[in-house]
Amino acid sequence: MTGYRQVLALPGMASLLGVSLLARTAITADVMALTMYIVLGLHMTYAAAGGVAAALTAGVALGGPLLGRMIDRRGLRTVLLATVVLQVVFWLSVPILPYGILLGAAFAAGLLMVPAQSATRQAITAMTTATQRRAAFALESVQGELSYIVGPAVVILCAAALSPGVVAWGVGAAIALGGAGIALLNPPVRAANEADAGAAGRPPRREWLGAGMIAVLTMALGATTLLSGVDLAIVATLRAAGQVSWAAGVVAVFGVASVAGGLIYGALSRPLPTWLLLGLLGLVTIPAGLAHDWPWLCVAMVGTGLLTAPTLSTVADAVSRLAPASVRGEAIGLQSSALSAGFALGSPLVGVAIDLSVPAGGFAAAGLAGLAAALTGCLLSRRSLARTRPALSDLGDAVASDREPRAAALSPAAARRSAP
Repeated sequence: MTGYRQVLALPGMASLLGVSLLARTAITADVMALTMYIVLGLHMTYAAAGGVAAALTAGVALGGPLLGRMIDRRGLRTVLLATVVLQVVFWLSVPILPYGILLGAAFAAGLLMVPAQSATRQAITAMTTATQRRAAFALESVQGELSYIVGPAVVILCAAALSPGVVAWGVGAAIALGGAGIALLNPPVRAANEADAGAAGRPPRREWLGAGMIAVLTMALGATTLLSGVDLAIVATLRAAGQVSWAAGVVAVFGVASVAGGLIYGALSRPLPTWLLLGLLGLVTIPAGLAHDWPWLCVAMVGTGLLTAPTLSTVADAVSRLAPASVRGEAIGLQSSALSAGFALGSPLVGVAIDLSVPAGGFAAAGLAGLAAALTGCLLSRRSLARTRPALSDLGDAVASDREPRAAALSPAAARRSAP
């Protein structure tokens, strides 16, 4: 646990993770809050609620790179304050907007959602050294798991006791407070030795959005496709067993196992490749379909949970390493978009598999999606390494040819002393 103590001892890190947890917990609950409002407040169908949720999710997916690019150019605090103002306007307006306008407003709110997740990841990259980063990103992944466990559950409990409109206001207030808190802290998004990265200009996308980065983004998409599908497969399995009331308990076990896995992985002395972790995640998910009641499903979810946070943390670490400092915001925004797209893709993909077969087919489809993304990521990563090695070889030859004339101009003894 020494690595975690070192990370939390960094100036501003503990307060950043605390404030960011508030914002991320509220953001993970926003879809549930809108669903509760539309179904219970407007007395409309779940399909109508799904339309608003889809609009919000699409906005978040498209807005990630846009906000990241704005952070690269304008700075973190400016972007945070602008998005906080928009979120305040949107959530205060939710109870008075007719459904048609709410649909468009939800897309705009998603497009300019407070970038708490990407801001935290950029700050972690800037505030930590290479040796501290894996533990820091493990804590960030654990933070994400806690937000998914707490956020929607709190909204459901509050919706049973309060007006759905009041719950929506509360979620909006928490998002705004979290974003304003991060803006007040104003953590650095570039390390001290990267302060002049913006002055050097933005490198063309083809220089950093190559095979290696595409591999990581593909694996991010595959990871959340798997996770979104697993949630649906859990519900389908328990519904077939007549135990759907236990779904929350199974999901809680899944989340706790993920938190434990993230903490264990961050304390390890050596990292594992992202494609290997994602491949293992896919492999342990497929046999979960053999469980037919809630106790065995809890057992099956422990294996999947233990690999979830480690996989997501290695994705974040890889993006931070591959992205140049001057475009890191855009790259992390692309990562957020890939994660959001995977969450949107997983449920319908696994839903089709369940409809065409049995609930166990949902786990199989989710696991195979993860395996396919891991294989694709592995192949693209190897391709990226294969391209890098010849370039390094050419650089070595150029350095050697530059040294030879200088060595020839020296005396034999001096030449020997100057040789590497």
